[in-house]
Amino acid sequence: MSSKTLEQEFPIHWLVWHNSYDELDQLLKTNGEQDKEGLDPRGRTPLHLAVTLGHFESTRVLLRHGANANTENAGYWTALQEAVSTGDPELVQLVLSYQDRQRQSKRNVSIPELLEKLKESPDFYVEMKWEFTSWVPVVSRMCPSDTYRVWKSGSAVRIDTTLLGFDNMKWQRGKRSYIFQGSGNSATVMEVDHDRGEVYAETMELTVSPSDIGLPSEEAVAARLMSPIVTTYIDTDKISFERNKSGIWGWRSDKSETVNGYECKVFGASNVELITKTRTEHLTEQDKKRCKKVNRTPLESFLGVAEEHSKREAGASNGDLMSVMYNPSNITPEEYFNVHIDLGDRDIGRPMDQTTKTQKFKANLWLCESYPLTLQDQVIPIIDLMAANNAHFRKLRDFITLQLPAGFPVKIEIPLFHILNARITFGNIFASEEPIPGVECVRENDEMTCSVDESSFFPPPSYANIGEAHQSRLRDEDDELLQFAIQQSLLEAGTENDQVTFWEALNRSKPTSNNLHSHEDQLLQRAIAESLQSGVISPGSEENPETGPSTTTTQPLPRDTSLDDDLRLALEMSQRELEDTEKRRREEEEELNRIIQLSLTDK
Repeated sequence: MSSKTLEQEFPIHWLVWHNSYDELDQLLKTNGEQDKEGLDPRGRTPLHLAVTLGHFESTRVLLRHGANANTENAGYWTALQEAVSTGDPELVQLVLSYQDRQRQSKRNVSIPELLEKLKESPDFYVEMKWEFTSWVPVVSRMCPSDTYRVWKSGSAVRIDTTLLGFDNMKWQRGKRSYIFQGSGNSATVMEVDHDRGEVYAETMELTVSPSDIGLPSEEAVAARLMSPIVTTYIDTDKISFERNKSGIWGWRSDKSETVNGYECKVFGASNVELITKTRTEHLTEQDKKRCKKVNRTPLESFLGVAEEHSKREAGASNGDLMSVMYNPSNITPEEYFNVHIDLGDRDIGRPMDQTTKTQKFKANLWLCESYPLTLQDQVIPIIDLMAANNAHFRKLRDFITLQLPAGFPVKIEIPLFHILNARITFGNIFASEEPIPGVECVRENDEMTCSVDESSFFPPPSYANIGEAHQSRLRDEDDELLQFAIQQSLLEAGTENDQVTFWEALNRSKPTSNNLHSHEDQLLQRAIAESLQSGVISPGSEENPETGPSTTTTQPLPRDTSLDDDLRLALEMSQRELEDTEKRRREEEEELNRIIQLSLTDK
């Protein structure tokens, strides 16, 4: 294929490749119909290509003409993450500022649209209980829970919460209401702080462009350049749903359970893979030493997180930018844009230093075909409202928008991170189980509805009106930074002589005589450490169902003899529970075998 043909087929990409930014600007000005989000044969948009090649001028032109800074490429990397990989602070600052601006613009457009969509659906009240759990024994007791209370009337929505999220590695608690009121092409969003008696309000209109957010601070840019690039996502390609079985005749009986008074079919989602990819090619050697883990953390070993390293070697660090090569394989444009040419492991951009971790889960769903809410018209718009500023709701949205079996997911379990799972349960529908001020449950014949008083969508008159809600208050949890912060806190929270509890690790605090949270926390950490030392679970070991367990030698953890008695008791109780479970399983199998033998004898 000739260069002229490739240039005609990929006009924007071709100009980006050669960094012909003046011609690119003229093309986008005179022909606005050009597809700025089209993919080249390697799966990159023009913006991704410009950023990966480190072409600052072409990147700026594309962003000025509205190229989407929030799209992901085939590897689930955003343009901002690719900019960070170059180690260029000016490029990172540029892309980050437009990403923030575009997110604000999308929020301004999407919220009025969602409220208008909700206007036509029946009014309702429902509670969503979020329970955070972990796969480490006993840790679930320490994980928080919260109940989101949702009121909807016409185009007005109110969502109450007490768990505000992560901030500086601490679970933030408080009483907040988020009130959304739609009116035509505009919407008012209020954040009501009940602890302080303050109201922050913001008005959004579809026709109004977002205010200029300004350039990100040097500190915000430096924080990204000094941290690994992390992306976490659920691989939805292989997920399949099948009905769970129950009882001794499990191979015949479909499992059903009653959840908050509604009969539900229980389904399991198999092949749910939570994938975390981490890149460090942009880090200086000093940063790499700070971030590098000689061995995996005890918690990661305990969870048996599979880990793979990419085949590519790391390129120059950002401490030696002059030696950065954005096309180290010397790929020609004719090779790059020709779909028939297999580049193999060769690629543009700085040579990638990537680690991939994969954790498999079996998610569960409790589906009811007679639940009085509709997922598509009533619940998903609510989740979309919260997903704009909450990473947990984004993961819930990604999961429930899959092709689920028939029914409403009254209860659902999904993975959030490698250390946290979430169980979401819908309840108190129409305030039928527990009365709620401003909500009247209406029962007619076999149907149930409710009426919601308008007063539910107005803050108390005694509260102080502070003004417009600032974007930083409606926090957008950044998965990549949160993941890295958790990993780093697990590494840095303790020293060789310190015993760190899991909760202290999440809080990124050093253990002292004043901040040891509780005897149970200490016992939990000692139980984990003891199990890692005693061989109950070997540090660094992973068990592959096909190849069996493998073991990596690690340094022993320090002992605290003051807790030995309680520790032994905890381990004994855990062992007895495992033995009882195994005993019941064997008894069921033996009973089943006897029944089968009797049936054969009768014949």
